[in-house]
Amino acid sequence: MEGSSSINNGWRICILASFIGGIILIFCLNHSRDDISLSTVQSLAATAAPSNTNEFNTSAHSPATAAPSNSNEFNTSAHSPAPAAPSNTNEFNTSVHLAAPVAPSDIKELSTSTHDDYVKKKPVEIKKEECNIFDGEWIYNPKESPLYNGHQCPFLSDQVSCQRNGQPDIDYQKWSWEGKGLCQIPRFNATDMLKRLKGKRVIIVGDSLNRNQWESLACLLYSAISPSRAHVDIRSGTYKVFKALDYHCSVEFYWSPFLVQLETNQKNGRRNNILKLDEISTSAKKWKGADIMVFNTGHWWVHRGKIKAWDLFQRDGKLVENMELELAFGIAMNTWAHWINKHVDKTITRVFFRNMSPEHKGTQWCYNRTQPMKDEYLITTFPKSIIGIVEKTIGGMRTPVKYLNITKLSQYRIDAHPAIYARKQKQVLIAKQQRQPESYADCSHWCLPGVPDTWNRLLYASMVDKS
Repeated sequence: MEGSSSINNGWRICILASFIGGIILIFCLNHSRDDISLSTVQSLAATAAPSNTNEFNTSAHSPATAAPSNSNEFNTSAHSPAPAAPSNTNEFNTSVHLAAPVAPSDIKELSTSTHDDYVKKKPVEIKKEECNIFDGEWIYNPKESPLYNGHQCPFLSDQVSCQRNGQPDIDYQKWSWEGKGLCQIPRFNATDMLKRLKGKRVIIVGDSLNRNQWESLACLLYSAISPSRAHVDIRSGTYKVFKALDYHCSVEFYWSPFLVQLETNQKNGRRNNILKLDEISTSAKKWKGADIMVFNTGHWWVHRGKIKAWDLFQRDGKLVENMELELAFGIAMNTWAHWINKHVDKTITRVFFRNMSPEHKGTQWCYNRTQPMKDEYLITTFPKSIIGIVEKTIGGMRTPVKYLNITKLSQYRIDAHPAIYARKQKQVLIAKQQRQPESYADCSHWCLPGVPDTWNRLLYASMVDKS
């Protein structure tokens, strides 16, 4: 009995131990399953982005992660904390319920939204406003204008010395040409220009309007140095020169109103002025080697009647009495252009062509005018066909030519001509001219100081700007 009891107790212990072991085994199995489930969930939750994806779009309630380092555009939608800004991102915009997961470094575009649509934003291209120094307005500026006193330049001709000739008004000297908007035109700096011209030659070639410009430039530079360090020679009607001795530079004027050759031919007792359309002016041999060249022509081509300069045209060795003006002018301009292309080294010399200086006659008569015109619409008295030929010729040249387009800005300045003050006058002559101003008023040339100083300011601005 006792043995049987011992056996029964042993079975009881074995059954109890098995029961306890089973419970432990079940517990262990359940615990292991929980571990696997948790790790699986964590693994699935932390999904990594593909390595070579170009576009990535997400919409979920996952936590925020770092943004890609080379993204060009970045757009997310979240109420969760914003991720750190990428180092090379151009645009960064957050709005709605989630932040993007980790993205690869070479992603180009990343866009998320509540509707899973792609948002692509292109950067706005802002064009730099080009500064047109020939488009602007005249501003009354007595503090900075004029740039010099006419009495500082004793070599100025009577034709431009309006104050010396008795002109009572001086307000025409006090206007400054200024660019529009953000366009800033540099002030003329005579000392700086002399430094830029050190060791160089400037030639100004053309008619009396270019002589007007030469007088202005010579005076602008002369007023910046000691008179003892300047040399000015104005004795010749066809050649004038200003030299700044300390800068070893010169500004020369050559009279050549057509740029091509005008010759007088005395034959069979008849005197003819022959305009040789295919021969450059004889002074051209002296133009060579200049560092800066400024040309003009046009006014003498439109003269008629007694002031017409030629009797005959010559082309290819043949004399022609009648030829259409535009045709003759075009041939002459091509002759000049060919000479420039052949003889000018564009790596050394800068060439400028100043277009037509307007006259104020007829309905825009300059006499007794003391204010510039304000109208945007201006009646151009100079033939547009001539201006068009100049522009077409320059546009087709191999050698770059800078176009000094001063026609419109000068057209406003009806107040700045010499009018009846183009020569020294006694009181009797003044009274006579005032009674008959139409016989004496010079509405073509310009008083100095005055409008040609602005032409030279724009020449200076063009020299400063190397483009």
